[in-house]
Amino acid sequence: MTRLIIRHETRYDYDRPVRFGPHRLLIRPRDSHAMRLEDASLELSPPGETRWIYDAMGNCICWFTPSGEATQLRIVSHLIIDRFPSPLASIAPDDPKSVFPLVYGEVDRSVLSPFMAPATTDPTDQVLSWMRSHLRAPDERVLDVLSRINTAIHEDFDYGVREQEGTQTPVETLERRAGTCRDFAWLMVEAIRRLGCAAVFVTGYLYSPNAARRGAGATHAWCEAFLPGLGWIEFDPTNGLVESPDLIRVGATRTPAEAAPVAGNVIGNPGNATMMVSVDVHQAARVAA
Repeated sequence: MTRLIIRHETRYDYDRPVRFGPHRLLIRPRDSHAMRLEDASLELSPPGETRWIYDAMGNCICWFTPSGEATQLRIVSHLIIDRFPSPLASIAPDDPKSVFPLVYGEVDRSVLSPFMAPATTDPTDQVLSWMRSHLRAPDERVLDVLSRINTAIHEDFDYGVREQEGTQTPVETLERRAGTCRDFAWLMVEAIRRLGCAAVFVTGYLYSPNAARRGAGATHAWCEAFLPGLGWIEFDPTNGLVESPDLIRVGATRTPAEAAPVAGNVIGNPGNATMMVSVDVHQAARVAA
């Protein structure tokens, strides 16, 4: 078990006082067999009403409506998480449906169908052609193909931080051969959906003890694919990771547009507005027995 301490601060500064509409916060993970949420708290300035719900994907959402007027909005999430490693090395799918062509059971397919259909267009089949270039034998294990695509994005594309909001389309990422973690995650999600594989866009945090991994120090994004006999499997094409204990899942969505950690609106003229995001993930010094 690894105990991690996470501090995630989002701050908006405005030239003039403004009022605030409701803000949607996707910053709190849910407990699972691989992760236990030991403590969670929020610092909110200005203060306001909060309401917690689970959305249609089962993500933990806080609706926060700041009160009054202010020239700054500050949201700080504090988390203490126990992470239980579950490496992929010992997992071997023995389900015959886990090879190509991928076949989901009737019950699984009824649930997974929204995540099997691509959400973006591919007018000249660039994504489809790129994805097919990584296929080998017709009856190859799907896990092997997905791992190969994950590695190809990590090795063949240039990673860079981009301050602008939004995510490139898969076609744009292929043409530029470069992007951020969210661009790489979205390319993999949309590419493997064209294989008939159910996939979701995942947002969360990355623990990087030696600061060598791409995407540390900010929110991180990766892909999860559903495989018969294995369930949802994590693929991080930014770092070439598969089922890594250092990935801390906060939420999963059909598209990146639904995965913003903080989303809301202001009422009034803010003048020039600036945003600052800071994420710190570190291991606790000691975990009590």
